Amino acid sequence: MFNNRSYCGELGIEDNGKEVTVFGWVDRKRDLGGVVFLEIRDVTGIIQAVFDSSFSKENAEIADSTRSEFVVAVTGKVRERSPETINPNIPTGNIEIFASSIEILNKSLVPPFPIDIRENVNEEVRLKYRYLDLRREDMKEAILKRHKMMQLTREYLSSHRFIEIETPILNKSTPEGARDFLVPSRINKGEFYALPQSPQLFKQILMVSGFDRYFQIVKCFRDEDLRNDRQPEFTQIDMELSFITPKMIMEIIEGLIKKAVKELTGREIDYSFPVMDYDEAISKYGTDAPDTRVGIEIRDCSDIFVNSSFNVFSSSLSTGGVIKGIAVPDSGKLSRKMTDDYSDYVRKFGAKGFPMFKYNDGKLEGGISKFISEDEKLKLIERFDLKEPSVVFFSVDKEQIVNATLAHMRLKIARDLDLIDDNKLNFLWVTNFPLIEYHEEDRRFYAVHHPFTAPVADHIPLLDSLTPENAKKIKAQAYDIVLNGVEIGGGSIRIHDSSLQSKIFNILGISEDEARVKFSFLLDALQYGAPPHGGIALGLDRIMMLLLKRSSIREVMAFPKTQKGQCMMSEAPSPVTEEQLNELSIRIVKK
Repeated sequence: MFNNRSYCGELGIEDNGKEVTVFGWVDRKRDLGGVVFLEIRDVTGIIQAVFDSSFSKENAEIADSTRSEFVVAVTGKVRERSPETINPNIPTGNIEIFASSIEILNKSLVPPFPIDIRENVNEEVRLKYRYLDLRREDMKEAILKRHKMMQLTREYLSSHRFIEIETPILNKSTPEGARDFLVPSRINKGEFYALPQSPQLFKQILMVSGFDRYFQIVKCFRDEDLRNDRQPEFTQIDMELSFITPKMIMEIIEGLIKKAVKELTGREIDYSFPVMDYDEAISKYGTDAPDTRVGIEIRDCSDIFVNSSFNVFSSSLSTGGVIKGIAVPDSGKLSRKMTDDYSDYVRKFGAKGFPMFKYNDGKLEGGISKFISEDEKLKLIERFDLKEPSVVFFSVDKEQIVNATLAHMRLKIARDLDLIDDNKLNFLWVTNFPLIEYHEEDRRFYAVHHPFTAPVADHIPLLDSLTPENAKKIKAQAYDIVLNGVEIGGGSIRIHDSSLQSKIFNILGISEDEARVKFSFLLDALQYGAPPHGGIALGLDRIMMLLLKRSSIREVMAFPKTQKGQCMMSEAPSPVTEEQLNELSIRIVKK
């Protein structure tokens, strides 16, 4: 029965007169009194089938008995539609199947929401009935293009001498950064596996093994707080290469990304991805993942207000704070209510307010302008290169709070004023990250990327006289790729010398004994002829989300979790039986 199947969306005018059989779901039904029209849907698209009661009363009655989402098999001849009946909304709209038979393969309950209507359907309902939601055209497109992305990735990397190698899912717990998902061992009582946050250590081991170009499209797991671009399980395009430089890795990735953009969107990326220093990104945009579609840049004004009589500014500077601002063009669109709301909105980033003034008719007015001296006004006009009309907003606080506030506000204001071109694809490399950073609260150093990232060779001597201050001078051989303000990948050259790796562990507060417990297999491997190597991992889900212009990575994954980490369809996570817990020697303690 299922032999010689034709796919609905693949039929065309060239099949006119051909007898075909299609299988699929009833998308829509129309009864015009003696003639029943069914639109049949499968994974490739939709085709209209016609059941004429004058030709076969039985078939017309069967067709009329169907409802939306019934599964049917339809056989008939393809014929060209008359001009007045052509449906321009579907690719097969110029043809139809004049049916000679129909079989109902399965019936369907009335769906909890219309398959062809997306609006006003609660996301949790969609996720509960995900098998229905995936029948929607936009979800089908996402899944098919995701497949295409994985397919072209394999083809591209294979053509560049990469070998696809699987690494273990059940790993050793080496928590550095996000929390591990732990899996208890039944055989080894009281011991646990961890699901991999990344294949980092194993792919480095592969370099030591001599497989000098590895890749894997791999599931990774992180027990962290969720948001629109995060999931507890996600997919990476993971790579590692030996005898490589950052520039060589960037060139390979740019080639892959350009190929993906062309094949998935039909667009050409005809520029080399710009490279921005980390310090420049923080200085201009307040973040290491800047959205360069927005021309609004941060300016440091601390030097202008060193002798300010405005207490808010002077008191902050005297306690080690900074004063930075952004100039917003086209300010006529900014209402008083909007600027007032911004002052409340910034509190979520730790800011105490969002002072501002307007620039119009060659002078500063409104807001805090009355507290600014004439000399300061002239310097501000020059610093921001102010054009009329404009509004300048300030953030005054510790530098970390100021950067976070202005990084978010430049985007929010640009969105409010419709200053962002959503059709742009602005790729960017960010390099020269700090290797480590000092946290005052914990009184210890942390790796900015991860503990296996190599420092710039000339900066290695600084590790011997480390202080919180000179730590800022030590740069990492790390690189992130950013698209429209979202980090879609990150990587680095790795430490391939065992003694240097041990020194970094010690700086990060990992004792020699602890390092041996957690990382002995890596430290040992590095002593057996480890080549210079580096790699990168791209976030497949994020790439698909951005290229397909979806609001969340849940919109490009087949079976995502909610922001509470739940699968609404299968109801995972769920309780297990006492018997299962006993087998694992686990007891649940209720608090």
